[in-house]
Amino acid sequence: MTINLGLTTRDVARELARRYSTMTHEELDVLEHVLVPMKYQKGEMILREGEICTNIYWIVKGLVRQFYYKNGKELTEHMATENNIVMCIESLFREEPTHLQIMAIEPTIIYAMPRSILEQVAMKSVNIQILYRKILEESLIQSQVHADMLRFESAQDRYAKLVKSHPQLVLRAPLVYVANYLQMTPETLSRVRTASLLER
Repeated sequence: MTINLGLTTRDVARELARRYSTMTHEELDVLEHVLVPMKYQKGEMILREGEICTNIYWIVKGLVRQFYYKNGKELTEHMATENNIVMCIESLFREEPTHLQIMAIEPTIIYAMPRSILEQVAMKSVNIQILYRKILEESLIQSQVHADMLRFESAQDRYAKLVKSHPQLVLRAPLVYVANYLQMTPETLSRVRTASLLER
C-alpha cells in the first residue's frame, strides 16, 4: 500500500529493519503485514485519555506530542518527528486505560504495529523479536534520559541538549510545547534561546 509520500509499506518495513534488526525477505514480508498505515490532520488525536494503547507507532511524516493533564494543566511528556517511535508503554503492556494522550501537531502519517500481532510473529522470528526488544529499549532509554535531564540539568543545558539531539523539534514544534517539555515557562525558554544565540 502506498500512502502519499511515494513510500510503500515495504519501504517502511525495510527502514525498521535497517534501524533495529537485519531481516530476510521472508521476515520483511511478515513485518510488512503487521504494519497498519494511519493518517492524521493537524490537531487530531491519535490516542485519547481513557483509551487503551494497543499499538506501537512509527512516524513516517509529521510531528506528534504526548501529554497529560495535571491540576487542569497540560504537561508535555514526549514529542517525536519522522523515523521515531511513540507509544504509551504502561497502557500497552498492562492493557489499562492511559492517562497519556497523543496528538498530531502537524499533518502526520504513522504506521502502527499492533502489539498482539507483533508478539505473535516475534515468537516465530528471532530478528522480529530483536526489533521488538530494541524498540522497547529505545523507548525506555528515551524516558530515562528525559527524566534525568529534568532532574539534573539547568534550563540552558536542557535546551542545548534538545537542540543537539532533536533539532527538528525545536524548529517545528510550537515554543509553548517546547517550553512545557523542558519544564520551563515560555519566558524562560525565550531568555535561554536568546542567550544561546548570543553565545554562537
